[in-house]
Parts: sequence; C-alpha cells; structure tokens
Amino acid sequence: MIVYFNGHFIPKEQVRISPDDRGFLFADGAYEVIRSYGGRLFRLDDHLARMGRSLRQLHIVAPDVRSFGGIAEELIRVNHPGEGDASLYIQVTRGAAPRRHTFPDGGSPPTIYACAAPLRPSPERWERGVKVVLVPDIRWTRCDIKSVALLPNVLASQRAAENGAYEAVFVRDGAVTEGSHTNVCAVVDGRLVTHPRTHHILAGVTRQVVLELCGQLDISVQESPILETRLQDVDEFLLLGTSTEVMPVVRVDGWQVGDGVPGPITRRLQRAFRDLTR
Repeated sequence: MIVYFNGHFIPKEQVRISPDDRGFLFADGAYEVIRSYGGRLFRLDDHLARMGRSLRQLHIVAPDVRSFGGIAEELIRVNHPGEGDASLYIQVTRGAAPRRHTFPDGGSPPTIYACAAPLRPSPERWERGVKVVLVPDIRWTRCDIKSVALLPNVLASQRAAENGAYEAVFVRDGAVTEGSHTNVCAVVDGRLVTHPRTHHILAGVTRQVVLELCGQLDISVQESPILETRLQDVDEFLLLGTSTEVMPVVRVDGWQVGDGVPGPITRRLQRAFRDLTR
C-alpha cells in the first residue's frame, strides 16, 4: 500500500513516526475520513472544510487543507483505481517536540499522514437493521472537533461489540447525543429528529446530506435533543456516517424499535442517499 507521509508518497512500511510526536504522546491532532465511491471522493470540500475547522480550533498550523484533496485523489488512484468503494484517512498532529503540555516554542512542523483502504459494505445490515447499546457520554465537551483523542469512543465501541451490537449511542444529561462513530436520528410522527449542532456532537457530513435530502423529499426536520426517556416511543431510529451511510436501528439495548424492521422514512432516505452516491 502506498501512503502519504510528510510530503512524500511511500510504501506504508517505510513510515517512521517520532516517539516525541505530540499525536503519540498527547493525542494532539485531528483527523478526517472521506468516502470514495467507484474512485470518486464524496463531499470532499465538506470534509476538508471540517478538517480545517478542527485544526484551527486546536491551533495547529498546517498547510492549506485544500491541498489534501490532491493527496486524497492520488492515493485513491494509486491504490484503488476504480475498484469499488474506499475509505480515505487523513491525520495531522502538532508534530514532534520535547514532551511538555504547552505548545512547542516557535511551533513545530506538523506530522501529516494519509492512507486509503478498500471499504466492503455489509448490505444485510442496511436491509435488516442493527442493534445499538446506550452508554454514558463521558467525552470532553468539544466533540465538535474531530480530534484523534478517541479513548471514550473506543471504550464505548468495545462495549457495543461485547453486547453483540453494531454501535454504542451516547447519552448526556438525559439526552441522546450521537454514536461512537455516527450521528443519530429518530423518526417521531413522520418528523426526523436529531440533536442540534452544538459542542456535544460532531457536525457529520452524512448528517448534513440527509438533512438536505429531507428538504428534497418533503420530510420535516426537528433539530432538538432526543430524550432517553422518550426513546422507546420513537417510530424509527437510524445512524448516519461516512461508512455507515443511512443505517436502520431495530433494537436498542433489550427492546425493539417500532415494528422491529426498518421504517418507511429510513427506506426513503436510504434510496435517496444511494441515488446520490451511486
């Protein structure tokens, strides 16, 4: 596999990262994941804009993120030319410097790494729906930054795996926020309900696409918290993400969502999303 590392396209096994890199020591960095359909990157500009915002919020000085578009396209071309779907990962850290909590004096060159990997969808999950588990949201209060500091997400995902679930959904102060690697929505009385954009959720690119599709399909949208106490009353529940796309949820913990099968609004959004990406 050919990857990008600090200005060069090289075999992955040749990458060498300093033990003083602040990404390794402090999780001091940001990342982005971009989906490729048949060799074409989906919503590239939106992903790069979000990456730029994350870097600015972390005060990491890096090259213009628009240059990452060419890197992404080259990695797809070299590794997966027209061969189905792929996932493009880009990570930028503050770079290597003597270990101390404050930023390096005079700054440091960032460490930039990117790679592309084939993505093999699971059609049966989209068709039948999945199970999720609810977990306390113990993350920091700047979830709007796509930081590489993902230990709470890792622990939540592990809990989901141990319980035979596809995803873990966070609950903060009695309200559902998002999943460990997805945004979440519910359908109540024909209206799509999703947590508003605050510091407690990541502004998902797929979430934004689905909200746009709702406008085209005349589906009402309500951006407000989904209360945990009302979750069993929802008609449909779904996950949104770059690799997840529009995923129906049919079980939450030990109870069934609606009729236990993907609902009509979820199906409409799935079809519209596939039409858009395929």
